[in-house]
Amino acid sequence: MDISFKHINKLAIPALISGVAEPLLSTTDLAIVGNIDQNATESLGAIGIVGAFLSMLIWVFGQTRSGISAIVSQYLGAGKLEEVKNLPAQAILIIVSASFIILGLTYPFAKAIFQLYNAEGLILEYSVVYYKIRAFGFPFTLFTIAVFGTFRGLQNTFYPMIIAIIGTFINIIFDVILVYGVEGFIPAMNIEGAAYASVIAQVVMALIAVYLLLRKTAISLKFQLPFNKEIPRFVSMVLNLFIRTLALNSALYFATSYATSYGKEYIAAYTIGINLWLIGAFMIDGYSSAGNILAGKFLGGKEYSTLLKLGNQLIIYGIVMGVFMALVGFVFYEAIGRIFTQETEVLQAFDQVFWIILLMQPFCAVSFIYDGIFKGLGEMKFLRNLLLIATFVVFIPVLLLFDTLGYQLSAIWIAFFAWIIIRGIPLIFKFRRKFLPLAQKT
Repeated sequence: MDISFKHINKLAIPALISGVAEPLLSTTDLAIVGNIDQNATESLGAIGIVGAFLSMLIWVFGQTRSGISAIVSQYLGAGKLEEVKNLPAQAILIIVSASFIILGLTYPFAKAIFQLYNAEGLILEYSVVYYKIRAFGFPFTLFTIAVFGTFRGLQNTFYPMIIAIIGTFINIIFDVILVYGVEGFIPAMNIEGAAYASVIAQVVMALIAVYLLLRKTAISLKFQLPFNKEIPRFVSMVLNLFIRTLALNSALYFATSYATSYGKEYIAAYTIGINLWLIGAFMIDGYSSAGNILAGKFLGGKEYSTLLKLGNQLIIYGIVMGVFMALVGFVFYEAIGRIFTQETEVLQAFDQVFWIILLMQPFCAVSFIYDGIFKGLGEMKFLRNLLLIATFVVFIPVLLLFDTLGYQLSAIWIAFFAWIIIRGIPLIFKFRRKFLPLAQKT
């Protein structure tokens, strides 16, 4: 089976582009809202807090992508795709139904939710306003993510890339129009305009995803009973990833809460940093996605030697990309923060910690790539346990320690650095211990 540099990049580069588009929706909001004339710092803080909460919801319930991709790719590799053709529609109905339940439970209690993030005053007011608009895009986002999982299982990252690019451009266009307004036609809506722009983009992406899936694949979106025999395994995968993602978002919650408690300048600086970190993570995730897609296929076809070689190659590609991103960040160190805000105190806080984010990038590459490979292998239980340890045994104690020492925003990013290292190393050892003997037998 083909694991050449050309073939891997044929999968990785479109996945990279579509992956970057996801956090770019929020980052575009930041860059545009951060330069408005009225309460820019408070608006940045609100977007950061709501972004953290929405990321939690999307990551928790968006794990359907990995579950669908793993099962479809494994059956594709085994030459039995017909047996799971009805699974995506069933999985999509389950997850979209759950999204409406979550929306109904969180919408009335938005103020109480963001008070848990230490938001108060104008930041709290803006957070509630922003969320009550952005929340309506949540079901459309989960639908699109599930369709992306189907495409990835079919070894296709091109269509998700097209969908993501269109969504990003729509978001940027409507951000500019609705946030700043069009004199004589559309009033400036500030942070509310950014929220509406994101929802419009999410709806358009979902509609395009439906069109491409129905026109370009043999997969139907028609729900049919009985449930596919792989639905119990899919649900088990999603539940394990659900618990795992709760642990991940516990780390994000503590980080956001502590940053907010330090003051409005710090939460604004943290918001810029976490969005840049997410962009870097999703860029590396292009190769993680390639690992996810190919690992499932090779496991289904029992191509263990090829699977082992794939892991070795991807780690090299990822580290090179991580080093490259870090170097670019250091070259443009001062200019990057000024894209998002001109507030002196926010920039000072951001500049003090940005170097930590940049140094993390090669380590993130190792962790995220092997994370993707293990999802493709269906090893969700191991991923769950590892992240529980990384969050509650490493991240939170390190954060509390350095916060006590007065490191403030640096404490958060030092904790994230330790968190990433603990997530990556055990995956490498387990992967080689499991597949090296199998590869030698074949």
